[in-house]
Amino acid sequence: MTDDPKPKRKGRLFRPGQSGNPNGRKKGSRNKITQAIEALLDGEGEALTRKAIELGLKGDITALRLCLDRLAPPRRDRHVSFELPKIENAKDAAGAITAMLEAVAAGDLTPSEASEVTKLLDTYVKVFEAVELAERVKRLERMVER
Repeated sequence: MTDDPKPKRKGRLFRPGQSGNPNGRKKGSRNKITQAIEALLDGEGEALTRKAIELGLKGDITALRLCLDRLAPPRRDRHVSFELPKIENAKDAAGAITAMLEAVAAGDLTPSEASEVTKLLDTYVKVFEAVELAERVKRLERMVER
């Protein structure tokens, strides 16, 4: 027998899949460190920005990158506009791929943009084929029932 006043728990404190805080963190709540940093910087944003710009203009690459990243952040995505033939079945996707390759060759699309659109086409074809297969199975089942 032990002198430990707390009995040891067997198993887990919470069941698998059950959180200690099922409602989660409140929306808009911030970490204490974030709040402390904001309090330190409060009112200094303009001075710090001016200093970063001055350093960037003097050739400090890190400061320059910081300023440029804030002024023109890297683009994550953009609207892609090019002629795509109408797609009504899985076979039509081949024409769409051809159109994209032509757009890449002409410089209207980048290879990475074409790759992203191709992923969408691939998903479309898979969904179309799944729907078509389900319809064929239903027709076969009806034929067997007769």
